[in-house]
Amino acid sequence: MRDGKKHVKRLVLLSLTAVITSFTGVAGLNAASAEGGERKQQAVYAAANSESVRTSMETLQDWKKWTADHAYSLSSIQPEAAVKGKIPADRFKDLDMLKPLLHDKRIVFLGESSHGVAEFNLAKTRLIQFLHEEMGFNVLAFESGISNSMNVQGKISRLSAEQAMKDSIFGVWWAQETLPLFDYIKTTRNTDQPLLLAGFDIQQQGQFIDTSWLKDEKLAKQLAEAEKQLMNWGGSKDLKGYQKAKSDLIQTYEQVSAQVKQKEKALKTAYPDEPQIVKLMERALNERVRVVKEYVEINIKSNIEMENYDPTSFLKSMEWRDQAMLANLIWLATEVYPNEKFIVWGHNDHIRKSQSEVQGSPYPVKLMGELLPDEIKKYSYVLGLYMASGETADNMRNPMSVLPVKSGSIEDILGSRQSPYTFIDIRYRQNERGSSWMFEPRFAYSWGIMEESFVPRDQYDGLLLINKVKAPIYIK
Repeated sequence: MRDGKKHVKRLVLLSLTAVITSFTGVAGLNAASAEGGERKQQAVYAAANSESVRTSMETLQDWKKWTADHAYSLSSIQPEAAVKGKIPADRFKDLDMLKPLLHDKRIVFLGESSHGVAEFNLAKTRLIQFLHEEMGFNVLAFESGISNSMNVQGKISRLSAEQAMKDSIFGVWWAQETLPLFDYIKTTRNTDQPLLLAGFDIQQQGQFIDTSWLKDEKLAKQLAEAEKQLMNWGGSKDLKGYQKAKSDLIQTYEQVSAQVKQKEKALKTAYPDEPQIVKLMERALNERVRVVKEYVEINIKSNIEMENYDPTSFLKSMEWRDQAMLANLIWLATEVYPNEKFIVWGHNDHIRKSQSEVQGSPYPVKLMGELLPDEIKKYSYVLGLYMASGETADNMRNPMSVLPVKSGSIEDILGSRQSPYTFIDIRYRQNERGSSWMFEPRFAYSWGIMEESFVPRDQYDGLLLINKVKAPIYIK
């Protein structure tokens, strides 16, 4: 997307958030902040049984005390250094509490309330190292292009860590704090348990990196031109022009796709580090065809409607994208790596369980985590990451100050541990006096600035709060 388009969408969505949040306030979803209504209720209850009533402040103190007693403090979020391709087990002692929670899980989703947080990149990298080294999670799937990650995995041994990062994942994560992850991936390459890189997004992310395997200079040029045109159409408002052009784009991708099995030997030579490159290349090209047929037109309509601050088609594009991401993730887990356990890296919005029920979200639609089949949810664990203070950055790398913690919010309650890094499991908790906050609507900040309300236990299995954050050190 072009920067101007992103800016308009951000303004529209922030306005939408303000409207939704106002409805949230009317509905009284935040028990800790609705003190006026509570005082009236407390007076009625107190008349019947004064000793059974707690004020909102007393309730909040109970929640904080219980949370301080039951949460865990991480000793570090800094990625660990591998010794001869291995990290000593004693480096992960502070994460041992995760083992009984995750021992029967096949997919662990690692979220983030903002893409622009240095500490999130560091913490997730260390969690990935732990999950890989200690628990056998061998596939890391990013909220990034399926074709890009495939290209990098196929050549990972030839690339530097920085080049692998830039070629495989979206630019929002091109940072000094993400580099240790790719150093680690490369370090594991020659071990008996390499960490494999995958992507599940359908958004175009640059052009196909290598077309040498085609052995057809004319078709390779056609593919490069189609990729260039597709990127330009994504930011266009010329719907009729695109409808005339898309048949040629489809024809090009289908011609290339038809070459995959015919050129299998050349393909495997070009991508020696990915044994499943044939399956992956076919999938990536088929996804391009689907994008050309459907997704780009929705985007163009969105570009037009956004001029009038109408997010209708934009929200449709979000739903379409997440349906496609989910299909790709399930395909990777069942067809490409059916015997491996997965780690998924994405924004909280995409991975949480009931996104459409989040009050105040700019995306009040069903996204990937909500669409996940129940059988897969059963064997998954969703971890949401939040921050309490400091500075984050938006997708254009602009810095933003994190708003002060709101009394009774998730950040406030988890902050009672008074630890730099606080983890709490909410999946295996009962609704009792001190933990009842997990079972009723609470406020939390998305991107550190947008107030959302949701029932924590309906959205996540665990929460990780980082007390103070800063924007990443970006790499161009």
